[in-house]
Amino acid sequence: MPIVPPTKEKIAEFLAFIDLPLDHAIGKLLPDNRMATVWNVAVNGVMAGCRPEYMPILVALAEAMADPQYGVEHSGNTPGAETLIVLNGPLIKQLGFNYEQGALRDGFQPNTSIGRFWRLYLRNVAGFLLHQNDKGTFGNTWRVVLAENEDSLARMKWPTIAADMGAPAGESVVTISRFTGGNVIVSVFGDSAEKVLPYLGNALVTHSGWEVIFTVGMATGTYRPLLVLSPLIAETIAKTMTKQDVQNWLFENARMPAHLFEKYLWGWTNLVPGKRTLNDWVRLGRIPKTFAGNDPNRLVPVVTKPEHIMIAVSGDPLRSNCYLFVHNGMLGFPTTKSVKLPKGWRMKLSDAQA
Repeated sequence: MPIVPPTKEKIAEFLAFIDLPLDHAIGKLLPDNRMATVWNVAVNGVMAGCRPEYMPILVALAEAMADPQYGVEHSGNTPGAETLIVLNGPLIKQLGFNYEQGALRDGFQPNTSIGRFWRLYLRNVAGFLLHQNDKGTFGNTWRVVLAENEDSLARMKWPTIAADMGAPAGESVVTISRFTGGNVIVSVFGDSAEKVLPYLGNALVTHSGWEVIFTVGMATGTYRPLLVLSPLIAETIAKTMTKQDVQNWLFENARMPAHLFEKYLWGWTNLVPGKRTLNDWVRLGRIPKTFAGNDPNRLVPVVTKPEHIMIAVSGDPLRSNCYLFVHNGMLGFPTTKSVKLPKGWRMKLSDAQA
C-alpha cells in the first residue's frame, strides 16, 4: 500500500501535538528490542496517513504496545490474531471517528489510518516481519479503530469499555486487545432482554473454540471475548438490565458441555501430557468450583468470571446486528492507556481543522 513520505516538515507537525521531547523513550518493544520514541511514533503516523492531531492517540498506543501486560512479543504467534483498538472519550467526536453505520469498516480517516499505524509500527519498530518472526499461519490484516457510541451508553447509563478497565471518567482512552477473529450475529430479534440475550449467549458459545484454553488451561482466566452490540439491541436490553446484569446472565447461560470443554483443553491439544479433567483443575485450586462436577454433560462457562465478557456498543443505531470477537488470551491481553493531550489542545485542534 502507498505511504505518505515522512518529511521533516510533516513530522514536525505531529510533534507539535505532544508535550514530550522527540527523543522521549516510551518503552522497549520486542522482538527487536527497539525503543519506541515520540520521534518514531510521529514518523510512522505520517506514513500511515494519520493527521497531526492524532498524535496523542498514537503515543498512547505505543505506551500500550510497550506494556508487558499486553505481551507484544506474541504478535507473531501462529494463530494470526490481530489487535483491535477501542477508543473512548471526547476525542471520538473531536476528531471525527465513525461509531455508527459501518463501524469496523475502513473509510473514515481517523478509524482507518490509526488502525494502519498499529500494523506499520509493529513491523517498523517492534520488528515483526512476514516470513521471519511474524509466524501467523494465515494471519489477519490490520483492523480499524472501534469507537464506542457514548451517546447511547449515556442514555442507558452503561459504563464504557474504558470505565470497565478502570480508566478515569471524562478522559479519552485507548484499549487494545488481540483477537483471533470474529463473526456477525445476524438479525437479533426481540423487544426485550429476555428475547435477545439468547442470541448473544449462543454466539458466545458457538464461536468460542480452542480459545477456551485461555480460560483454564494454558493461562488460567485470561480469555476475554468481546461482544459489540448495536445501540438498538443494547438499548433494548438496558430497559431492564445493567451491563453487569448482562455479563452475569451470559456467565450463567452461555455454557458448553464439560466433555467438550475438556476436549478443547486436553483431547485436541498437547498442552498437558496425560488425561486431565476440570475436576483436577478445581482440586488444584487453578479454577473456580463452578467448573466442578461428575456429569460429563454438565454445562460450564467459557470464562472464569462474568466481568471477563467484554461488552461494547457501536455500529448502525437502526440495525439489530451484533458482533463477537474471540480473544487470544494472554497473547494480547486487554491493556488500557489514557490519551495525554498537549497544552492548548483546543486551539491547536481548531487551527488544524480550519
